[in-house]
Amino acid sequence: MSQGAVNAANSSQKKTVCNVCKRLYRDPKILPCLHTFCSDCIGQLEPFSVSSRSRRNVPENSRGEALEEDRPTVTVLCPDCDTEVDIPPSGPGGLTTDHLALDDVFLETLVTDGPLGCDLCGEGDAKSRCDVCCVNLCEFCCQAHRRQKRTTSHPVQCLEELKSRGRLCRPVLCSLHPGQELRLFCQPCDLPVCLECAATLHRDHHCCPTHDVIDRHGDRIRELVTVRLRPCMERLKDSLQKEALQARVDATANEVRVFARAYASAVEAHCLSLLHRLEELRVQRRNQLHLQRAQLQQALLDVGGGVEFAERLLSCGSDAEILSAKGVTLRRLTSLAKNSYDPNPATVATDDSSGISFMAREPAGDVEGYPVVGVINSKTVDLSKCTVEGEGLQRGVEGQQGHFTLVCRDSAGEQVARGGEHVLVSIVHKEKKNCTVETTVVDNSDGSYGVSYTPKEPGTYSVWVCVKAQHVKGSPFLLNVKRKLRRHSGMFHCCSFCSSGGAKEARCGCAGTMPGGFKGCGHGHKGHPGKPHWSCCGSTAEQSECLPQSVLAAVSPRGHLRTVEL
Repeated sequence: MSQGAVNAANSSQKKTVCNVCKRLYRDPKILPCLHTFCSDCIGQLEPFSVSSRSRRNVPENSRGEALEEDRPTVTVLCPDCDTEVDIPPSGPGGLTTDHLALDDVFLETLVTDGPLGCDLCGEGDAKSRCDVCCVNLCEFCCQAHRRQKRTTSHPVQCLEELKSRGRLCRPVLCSLHPGQELRLFCQPCDLPVCLECAATLHRDHHCCPTHDVIDRHGDRIRELVTVRLRPCMERLKDSLQKEALQARVDATANEVRVFARAYASAVEAHCLSLLHRLEELRVQRRNQLHLQRAQLQQALLDVGGGVEFAERLLSCGSDAEILSAKGVTLRRLTSLAKNSYDPNPATVATDDSSGISFMAREPAGDVEGYPVVGVINSKTVDLSKCTVEGEGLQRGVEGQQGHFTLVCRDSAGEQVARGGEHVLVSIVHKEKKNCTVETTVVDNSDGSYGVSYTPKEPGTYSVWVCVKAQHVKGSPFLLNVKRKLRRHSGMFHCCSFCSSGGAKEARCGCAGTMPGGFKGCGHGHKGHPGKPHWSCCGSTAEQSECLPQSVLAAVSPRGHLRTVEL
């Protein structure tokens, strides 16, 4: 079944089922709050309050009769909306009957699967229905119903015809005069009446047909719905949406707070883990320093003992004593000079270069399901393992920017995944000491440093690359800067006469001349190189550097002449 059919079935069930007993309506009555329940269900509701009335406040019923003054007014709570509603002193029977609910209940019984039985004999299948008696009749009972004098005037309708309509329009009958339809409206009493009521109980009242007053009373209801209540509904819906928005905002705020508390807990746990790791590194480095200190002390004792013995031997010993102890002394001193412990400054851990640092932005994985950042880095830069990479370290071109990269590595040769080292790069001309090249060092924050420079003069340069004021392995390096290639500014032609189309003003950088007022060169004329050449400098090599002014002046008295490019 589709969703639309399900919704339609649910809506139809709501119209025909009492919300108290959960069964089809039986004598449905309308409470003052416009909710409908069975008359028996209303009578069984627990009283919310009970109050008595004075005689002058006792209302009259629809027939002009005073209600019993000794009956108290009972107030109950509507099961649907919890509104306090008053029950008439006459009980639930005094409430207005919901005829629309009765129509819906009857229509539902018509469309249910299976034939309806006759309500009178209980044997045959019902074919008709009496609108006055509200009973289903088989064909035999229908004929008998019409023959009886008391029911002969009752309108009887075919059940199949009622089913085909899809909507039941039953006449509303008078409760005092069965069989009489409420066709008139008593204006003083403000209620519909039948013909007999108008002739007897309301004979002195102004009664008119219902179709004459339905527009006026219907318009009053319609006006209240359209002008007052529907705009009110829209405002209430807007308010509910705002409340829903606020509820969503509040729920989201709670989610944010829960997340913040959990994330703060994860960050705190990560902090404790980092501090624990830092303490482990402290103990490890302390032990290393103790071991190194012991090695230094032992080396100092060995070297000091050897130096003391050698100095005493030289200062106090005779020639024979010195020569006799020379062998063992030289062997010991040589061994000490070669094997004595000499700490490498690049790997010695001091307070300033312990290699322990905190990298706040480095991803550190997940803690309790939350990603965190910040790691303790314990790698120490080993200058003997650092590398300098890039073609710009050895070769450069005058006026062109060169590049190379310094990669800081630890004792294992792995790249240090952090920046912040004090890197100094100096480039100085080996012959011209006052000729230096300005350098730019960029920290890539991953252990590598980009170096760029632009030499202004050719020649050989010395490149110093230092970390913490100490040379890395291989420093200083030699950098060869070549002179900038001079590009040709003219054209590669056979002669200026041909390339210019015979223009007399066309010039050439070669030594050729032509008679007749031509200022350039020509085939077979004096000074022509006899082969194609560049018009800017006269060079006969197509893949060559443009000759400088000094060379041109020595070759041609005309100096540097250029051909007009067409």
